[in-house]
Amino acid sequence: MFDFLKRDMGKVVNVNEMDNLIGSVELIDIREPYEYKSGTLKTAKNIPMGTLINAPENYLKKDKPYYIMCQSGGRSGRTCSILKKQGFDVVNVAGGVGSYVGAKKL
Repeated sequence: MFDFLKRDMGKVVNVNEMDNLIGSVELIDIREPYEYKSGTLKTAKNIPMGTLINAPENYLKKDKPYYIMCQSGGRSGRTCSILKKQGFDVVNVAGGVGSYVGAKKL
């Protein structure tokens, strides 16, 4: 009866659990360039959401995991859902840059 509530959220990691992963995973910040320039996590590559969704095959390989983040986790969640349906291995970085309290921010 409530199957509509059982959304597949996919893989998720909280942004404040990222410190030990930074440098060993592909981290993609999907915010717009002006947002990215205001601060991101070390090693994060900026590929805006629209750019990534419109041509993921230009940036991602299906046999490699990618960690996707934004400002608060909303855009990255939507992006991960879209990319997962296309066969990509993606992890949503919940909380986003705005919630990060660690020492690996640029």
